[in-house]
Amino acid sequence: MRILGTIGQVTALVVGMSLTLSANAEGKRYLVKFKSDQTFSAVSKQVAAAKAQNQLAGVASREVKLFSTNVAVSKPLNQVKMMIVETADEAAIESLKNNPSIALVEEEMFFPAPQPMGLDIGVATTGNLREHVDRPWGIDAVKAPAAWNTTKGANTRVLVLDTGLDTGHQAIASRFEKGRNFTGGDANNLQDDVGHGTHVSGTILADGGANGLIGVAPEARLLMGKVCGTNGCSTVAIADGINWAVAEHVDVVNMSLGGMFMSAGEQAALTAAEQAGVMIVAASGNDGHRGVSYPAAFATAFAVGAVDSTLKKADFSNWGPELDIVAPGVETVSSVPRGTSRVSDVQVNIAGKGLEDAKSQYLVGSPMSPLNVNDLVYVALGKPTDYAGVDVRGKYALISRGEIPFKDKVATAIQNGAAGVIIYNNAPGLIVGGLTEDGSEVAIPATMIEQTVGEELKAALAAGQTAQAAFGVVASDYAVFAGTSMATPHVVGVVALIRSANKNLTPAQIRDLIKATASPLGPNDQNQYGAGMINAEAAVAAAVAFVPESLRAAN
Repeated sequence: MRILGTIGQVTALVVGMSLTLSANAEGKRYLVKFKSDQTFSAVSKQVAAAKAQNQLAGVASREVKLFSTNVAVSKPLNQVKMMIVETADEAAIESLKNNPSIALVEEEMFFPAPQPMGLDIGVATTGNLREHVDRPWGIDAVKAPAAWNTTKGANTRVLVLDTGLDTGHQAIASRFEKGRNFTGGDANNLQDDVGHGTHVSGTILADGGANGLIGVAPEARLLMGKVCGTNGCSTVAIADGINWAVAEHVDVVNMSLGGMFMSAGEQAALTAAEQAGVMIVAASGNDGHRGVSYPAAFATAFAVGAVDSTLKKADFSNWGPELDIVAPGVETVSSVPRGTSRVSDVQVNIAGKGLEDAKSQYLVGSPMSPLNVNDLVYVALGKPTDYAGVDVRGKYALISRGEIPFKDKVATAIQNGAAGVIIYNNAPGLIVGGLTEDGSEVAIPATMIEQTVGEELKAALAAGQTAQAAFGVVASDYAVFAGTSMATPHVVGVVALIRSANKNLTPAQIRDLIKATASPLGPNDQNQYGAGMINAEAAVAAAVAFVPESLRAAN
């Protein structure tokens, strides 16, 4: 087939599209990009006209076939100049690939859906998340409050491409504007079964209302594109979501997702977003090795790594020459779908001094329970032999972490009639632990407390003094996650502040500005920190003062 050179030639070919009853329901999906935007526009118009004819004729179920092949056009992506097509006919796909007017035919791929991190990295709870959420440490670490003297993100719109959203969550409902489901089914179904998208959104723009959670840009507006479903995150859904971002003229897109393989279709969508002035910010990945994941590794994405509260690189955070910036990504408190989180509430009474709050970490698999006061009994490491001569029936077993798994400690306590288990750490801080292999609940509540409190309780009991605990496990609307997924929304929030301060900046100018104003961290061996820690105060000030090179030359 000869190369198409004019709109007339393209139209003549497209008019030959066959209109047949649907036969590709079980087919694969593909992204198709044309070599010429002119060709795409002509094809897109013909597709729209053919579908309109179908509707008028009452045969909306009929498919519009591309170039008279057995490939059905599902949806033109007019903003990123691609099409989503579907077929079960491999020969038809090969025919498209050989068509000289087509630059790319890429089968739909799936990245693993982002999941909350915790069980294997030691995430600590920083307080009681039931009644009030203190300002997360990351908000101050990126110097957002200082930037709020200039702007809190008003008149900016942020699109989060993720697992969905609890649109009614009290921390973000006032900021939610609209959403769309790109994973199939009901386009309005944004249900977040994972919690990841809701958590990311809270870090960007939680409004600081009754429960206290506040985001980096608390006056920005939120759009949610659900691109990750049960099969993972689809490259077709992501391209569709980016197409929507351009159509909606959003200021910045948060992509706390990705994988180690490249999608040319996704790259083309990101390039189109860049040309349209939409900034893309993406997570560097959580594999803990050199090599930034995609889409963050693309030149038109701003790649974000994670640091902890000491501003050291998180062990899980990917790094390399593609890394642009780092931000807080450990012990990140934010919103999750209401009632889905579990937190423990612990108070201790040592030697009759009265109940005092103790920091604690819910152990996965512990059932919910009301706050009950019980005597504590020390049971060493919680091995079966440690219960010899010890009566824990109806009481709380105080057990040291170490030597045997949490699940074994709790199982043995249950066998001996304990009413609950309080495990104290054998190192500073708190960690997440699981009580069953599959996450199912055990029979009694269990939690972890800090080492210093546990040792104090142990010493009091050894001295013959009384020691009690008031302990309960309750539902919460907030949770502590970790990952470069959690670092990325900090940066997105800063981009929203920058764009609120200066709408005229291009994505490339914003990337340069953020890197120029970042606080260096190090030693930056093998580019583990990019340009350093993002600095909202300095970045917003630079945005306000920004003068384009063209104006500088004129002056």
